[in-house]
Amino acid sequence: MLSMRYIPLLFCFLLEACTMNEATLNTGTWRVVLEIQGQHLPFNLDLDQSKNGTYTAWLRNAEERLLMDEVTVTNDSIEIVIHTFDAVLKASIRQPDVMHGVFIINYADDYRIPFTAYHGQSYRFTPVDTAASVTDFTGKYDVQFFNESNTVNALGIISQTGNYATGTFLTPTGDYRYLEGNVINDTLWLSTFDGNHLYLFNAVKENNRITGTHWLGRSRNRRWQGVLSENAQPPPTESLTYLKKGYDRLEFTFPDVDGRPVSLQDDVYKNNVVLVQILGTWCPNCMDETRFLVDWYSKNAHRGVDIIGLAYEQKPDFEYASSRVKKMMEKLHIPYTVLIAGESDNAKASETLPALNRVVAFPTTIFVGRDGKVKYIHTGFSGPGTGVYFEQEKERFNEIVNQLVNNQ
Repeated sequence: MLSMRYIPLLFCFLLEACTMNEATLNTGTWRVVLEIQGQHLPFNLDLDQSKNGTYTAWLRNAEERLLMDEVTVTNDSIEIVIHTFDAVLKASIRQPDVMHGVFIINYADDYRIPFTAYHGQSYRFTPVDTAASVTDFTGKYDVQFFNESNTVNALGIISQTGNYATGTFLTPTGDYRYLEGNVINDTLWLSTFDGNHLYLFNAVKENNRITGTHWLGRSRNRRWQGVLSENAQPPPTESLTYLKKGYDRLEFTFPDVDGRPVSLQDDVYKNNVVLVQILGTWCPNCMDETRFLVDWYSKNAHRGVDIIGLAYEQKPDFEYASSRVKKMMEKLHIPYTVLIAGESDNAKASETLPALNRVVAFPTTIFVGRDGKVKYIHTGFSGPGTGVYFEQEKERFNEIVNQLVNNQ
């Protein structure tokens, strides 16, 4: 028989267990703050619960909302899979309006970044005041990022209303997508988190020049500067990767997601225009381009145009790479063939395509004419976060394809 002196302890234990099983999680907007390199990188998260009890989340960066439909809530914890990426947000929900957790990249060694999330906070760095009198950073900038061994030129675009700011940077290898933030004490702060990019920027302005720091993920950072200029232009994107002397064609054979070998020289591709997309499931810019290609292909496949994706993944293991690509194809409804081409390392990727001088960027798009010869190579992709440059990107893409299709 249970001693009477243990009954209060048993009651407390059962009460605690019931409390844990019935942990409450508030839906709506959350402000998530990642801790990187002694800095705070904020982003926003929307959380919804359906009538059947399942949860859905969206990552928010400025105008962007990235759907995450793999959300698991168990007892006092939550796990959010970051759409197509091999990464998760895991957190405790012991309090309904505060979460403490970590962002984890599964394929990387011990890649864990702590965060705290606050319910009901919809701002980025500080509450928005559209009437605030602060330094105005609005404009186009000729930008330079200073790495240890080289300098990267870019176009910077910043838009500001009061103390609220958005922007992006266009580099030779792609854009930095949607940046959002605030001006605090005349210092600009911008951030983005999309499951792969963990970017934090600050800058101060003197006359027409801005200078600051760019923090990248858990360990890298670099100085940057920009000069205000209405004539600032994006860096060139059709000259970084090219065919080596003596080559006019691209030849490859790689397995598809089921292990069947596919070659660009297969009969099914002969006499067609073929777009070869170099990508990775870990790459946000690749996902931007893929969404564009999926929509474009649904309207243009009948014109004698094929697309082949070459996926370069984070591990050399075929089963791992195939599972990541299958998930991407399902999530993005990709109707064209995607092959498992190799590892995401630029040098290793270059070795798999010996006709190219090098693979500089993910994504890279190679345009092959009806005669089987390479006509154009485009590095990077200016996605929807770049506004007018996204429209120009699409126009240039269609200009090239129309030229190749009409060249009988």
